[in-house]
Amino acid sequence: MSDSTSDLAALARGCCGIARTAGAAIMHVYASEFSVERKDDNSPLTHADLAAHRAILDGLSILTPQIPVLSEESAEQAAWNVRRQWVRYWLVDPLDGTREFVKRNGEFTVNIALIEDHRPTLGVVFAPVMNEMYWAWRSGGAWLDDGAERRTNELRSHKRRNPLIVAGSRSHADVRLLAALEKLGPHELKALGSSLKFCRAASGEVDLYIRYGLTSEWDTAAGQCVLEQAGGRVLTMDGEPLRYNTKESLLNPDFLACGDPGIDWPALISASAHG
Repeated sequence: MSDSTSDLAALARGCCGIARTAGAAIMHVYASEFSVERKDDNSPLTHADLAAHRAILDGLSILTPQIPVLSEESAEQAAWNVRRQWVRYWLVDPLDGTREFVKRNGEFTVNIALIEDHRPTLGVVFAPVMNEMYWAWRSGGAWLDDGAERRTNELRSHKRRNPLIVAGSRSHADVRLLAALEKLGPHELKALGSSLKFCRAASGEVDLYIRYGLTSEWDTAAGQCVLEQAGGRVLTMDGEPLRYNTKESLLNPDFLACGDPGIDWPALISASAHG
């Protein structure tokens, strides 16, 4: 398969369909009296996670049978000595924001990303409760179908506001974030779950998302692609683009996502956090 923009566009359309199928499986469980189990790291797991996982694996096996898949729900099967050889693979979070799912606040998503040479080149984020579909691919822009009269909008990030609007996790707080925000100056903190934080930055609704603490690569890849193709950036605190499949651990470093790439946000955050 070639890596042309038209190929990626076709794959993106296919992934949107797969994400909707996974979203329907999630909503079937969401409407029921579901049970909640706990993984080894004490994070929640529901039948919706597993149903979406199966739907995505089935869809991708038909769409691209030759491309391997790394999903949160089967990550233990992808040994480092195998996946370190992958140049191209799917990175999937079948249900991003399981805590939000359990709380029934609607702020959860289906994330599907294509990783090539350690960078996301295609990303699909679907929020089934809101019926919002975000998708993007390399050199193809970022797009939103918000379910209203079949309207599709191209996303463009924007220059920073004053005061800043900063997206924060609804389920994870960190004293380093609070200290950084205090020194950044006037701001409004907007609590959001899942990869919606990247998408809101891509659509211009928020300026910044700062994340200290543990996240996994499947949490960020699809949203990163959407934001980058809208003109924003996702950077480590060293100012480097967030990269994938570079080490045995699937945990991300601390990072930030911004809509305005003309500002040296890592320097500001570092000065704020340590100044």
